[in-house]
Amino acid sequence: MSLAIGVDIGGTKVAAGVVDENGSIIDELRRPTPTEVVRQTEHVITDVVAELRSRHDVVAVGIGAAGWIASDRATVLFSPHLAWRNEPLRDALSERVGLPVTVENDANAAAWAEYRFGAAVDESVVACITLGTGIGGGLVVAGTLFRGAYGVAAEWGHMCVVPGGRRCACGNRGCWEMYASGTALARDARELADISPVAAHRLLELVDGDIGALTGNEVRIAAAEGDPGALEIFTAMGQRLGQGIASLAAVLDPSCFVIGGGVCEAGDLLLVPARTAFAESLTGRGFRPLARIELARFGASAGLVGAADLARRRV
Repeated sequence: MSLAIGVDIGGTKVAAGVVDENGSIIDELRRPTPTEVVRQTEHVITDVVAELRSRHDVVAVGIGAAGWIASDRATVLFSPHLAWRNEPLRDALSERVGLPVTVENDANAAAWAEYRFGAAVDESVVACITLGTGIGGGLVVAGTLFRGAYGVAAEWGHMCVVPGGRRCACGNRGCWEMYASGTALARDARELADISPVAAHRLLELVDGDIGALTGNEVRIAAAEGDPGALEIFTAMGQRLGQGIASLAAVLDPSCFVIGGGVCEAGDLLLVPARTAFAESLTGRGFRPLARIELARFGASAGLVGAADLARRRV
């Protein structure tokens, strides 16, 4: 059975794993992502690949990168949360790792993993939404990963949902990921703590009173405990997520939506309000089938699983 390494590069972490032909991760490593210097990011990638290769015989390396990948599947055109600008990532890494390298958008890779092995096996049209630092997207149509004319399709995290709204790292305002992502969770928690320390009492306890230290993880922990303030934040985010999914359904008409990324670890805290808002916001509701909305089977690991499978298939 041939093995491949998948590397998922997000805004905060690099996750790498050895993946077999059934989509199972048999070894895994994680490192913080250096976000400001391109070469440092490449060093982290080559280091984790080298460590995994020292323990396993692998045939290829797949990179799932948080950015816009050109149609050559080699160049990162732009990354809102990393330093890549027209970066020839595939060529830069191929020489250093000594194996065939495939570069793919991280959310595309996640969508492929869920279509091949996960929550959307054999679905006709699969739309994947990854919730992490921002919102990524991937689309599989009739067994084909849809990349668009220039390689940058399915970047629905940058749909404008609030004209003139919050400034986004992409340069625009009011993008969906500014209202339904890990970054949005953390911002909403800090705003609540700043305006009403009483309502944010449990959140502040988790960070010893340091408002600036609040992240989406504290919101998830407090919400799981039943804290009203944290539950309110998650419900609002779930509603914004479901409303955005309804807009996507009007354009794509998928049979299944898969929610992945680190934020999906919240499970029903996010999924229940998202499903409700989706059903209430869908165009023509009551006269059309409701697409399934499922959590990614692979959770935050979907990107590395998909990247590894795409690399192995290309070899």
